[in-house]
Amino acid sequence: MRARRVIAAASVAALGVLSLAACGKSAPGVAAYVGDTTYSVQRVDEIHAEAQAKYETTARAAFQQQNGPSASPSPEMLRIDATPQDMLNLLVGIDLAKRIVAEKKIPVQDQLKADELGKSFGAPGSEYAKLAADWYNLFLALQAGLPPAELTDELRSVVYAKMVEGEVAPAGWTVEQQRSAFADPAIAPQVAAVVALSAAFEAEVEREDVSLNPRYSALEIPALLQVPNGGFGRYSLPYLEKSGTVTDISTPDPLPSGANPSDDATAPSDAATPPSGEGTAS
Repeated sequence: MRARRVIAAASVAALGVLSLAACGKSAPGVAAYVGDTTYSVQRVDEIHAEAQAKYETTARAAFQQQNGPSASPSPEMLRIDATPQDMLNLLVGIDLAKRIVAEKKIPVQDQLKADELGKSFGAPGSEYAKLAADWYNLFLALQAGLPPAELTDELRSVVYAKMVEGEVAPAGWTVEQQRSAFADPAIAPQVAAVVALSAAFEAEVEREDVSLNPRYSALEIPALLQVPNGGFGRYSLPYLEKSGTVTDISTPDPLPSGANPSDDATAPSDAATPPSGEGTAS
């Protein structure tokens, strides 16, 4: 998914789930099942279409204000940096998060507003913005209410690889550099909270029998990282691939010492630095 800016705190989850075919749930009009709850393909598409229409209006107006009323922005400039996959990710993520906060009696505060996020996304007044606000408020509650997880090299490598994909962190860090960067007092608690949240989501997914329509490539949890004096970066971590393959953050393949965590990694710098807030991903 393409990079973009947001204004919230960090979260990721890697969960074990079953494919639709595996559990006998295969209605073509259903995008995902969460227990007895269904999310239709039509609703997912409608949320995306509304966000796209609002973004196009906002982007066109901004372009013409700067370049004149007859100026015509390119189609790429009018395309919102979000897909139906993003909408489904939010719908399912909110559902799972609500179940966890209810079970654990974790209070949720209205810290992020849909109006603010709508302006940030370029889609003010959209259901997409409301869903994003709901999700990030739930995450902040879970971040505060769940005990932090103990980090290992393997867990750090999983999170780091996704940060690289989302252009939140530079490619090429060795295991030692990851340890150094993620030991930063401002970064370490966020990564520990991410891993703790993934474990809580994994347990909830297994209990609720979450399933995905094969037309979607994966289910992903929006992941954000706050960097001191650097803003916020957004990335994502899939927890169900299209094939039904489970992606489990608790049991990743170890990253060999000195190996680069991504295929296109460049040579590491002499000293590790915290992930950059300049790059973000959906």
